[in-house]
Amino acid sequence: MFTFTEEQLMIRDTVREFAEKEVLPRAAALDETGGFPHESMQSLTEMGITGLNVPEEYGGAGLDDEVLKALCVEELAKVCASTACVLDVQFLASDIILRKGTEAQKKKYLSLAAQGKIGGFALTEPGAGSDAGSARTTAVKDGDCYVLNGTKCFISNLGPDAGYHYVVIALTDPSKGTKGMTAFIVDRDMPGVSVGKCERKMGLRGSAVAELVLENVRVPEENLLGQLGEGFKIAMMGLDGGRIGIAAQSVGVAEGALAEAVKYANSRVQFGKPIAVNQGLQWYFAEMGTRIEAARLLTLRAADARQKGEPCTKLAAMAKLYASETACFVCDLALQVHGGYGYMKDFAIERMYRDARILRIYEGTSEVQKMVISREVLSGR
Repeated sequence: MFTFTEEQLMIRDTVREFAEKEVLPRAAALDETGGFPHESMQSLTEMGITGLNVPEEYGGAGLDDEVLKALCVEELAKVCASTACVLDVQFLASDIILRKGTEAQKKKYLSLAAQGKIGGFALTEPGAGSDAGSARTTAVKDGDCYVLNGTKCFISNLGPDAGYHYVVIALTDPSKGTKGMTAFIVDRDMPGVSVGKCERKMGLRGSAVAELVLENVRVPEENLLGQLGEGFKIAMMGLDGGRIGIAAQSVGVAEGALAEAVKYANSRVQFGKPIAVNQGLQWYFAEMGTRIEAARLLTLRAADARQKGEPCTKLAAMAKLYASETACFVCDLALQVHGGYGYMKDFAIERMYRDARILRIYEGTSEVQKMVISREVLSGR
């Protein structure tokens, strides 16, 4: 049994209440319009959640707690996966700066995060998805600046009215491959930074995703994050945390779908009785409940290991793989329980089903997670 602290439970319950009262009523409209959850993110900022992992000296809550972050993301994802995704990416960007940033970088960008200024992470490119080492965005030294050129795609928290700064991975020495990659913090308002194609997505429609276009962007040398040539390593470090976040999203989506299915099965009467009494459907609920519990515990185990500074690459990949597959499995069965009504937009399960599908893809596909897991297992780690 995983034991939570009183503080973790208190904050989790606060976020749960907020999600049910304020986020849930906006979820359908957010999905319909493809807008950005400004009101919810503003409220989360006022609650101290957007700056949860930001030290107090930079205006944050000072709770750099991996388990607590996962719990907050999970609670939001139960009712709105889009809002959960925005917060999760915010945590990811802040976490990278917290771990690798200079004092000046932390003071500036973590303070912005605590104020609700949304951050992002830019690694993926049109020709470099699962094969992140094939990235072609360049950063050329010119005086006291680096000049960045390239296009990043599928970047979360980026859109016409979202995002303030991004951790960008670029090649400072293309001849060295991944060892020639370096991380930079790029401000949204730097000359040469623009938003390219804004993606029209199947799900997570309230989480802005777009191309980040860099055209001769002069990034001050003090915005270099970590060491020269350390960018790929920083990206992989960030992905460990990011995958735990996606696992938490997945658990939340699955829990939300199960709750909808339970409510429907108990109220839907066919042949003179609620469909919940049918053994065939009961087996569905047994499968859904068991897989969700396993996914939750695996996610918490990975978060706890990262919090303790233990190696967590394998656990993070396992959690992301199992939880994302579970979310899709549960949403599929939950929609089946709803029958034809589940296919209609009048029911929340239709949105949840669409939201769940990306979970097996972003932050590393299920196939990539299996590659990571097998590598770790075969090496004895």
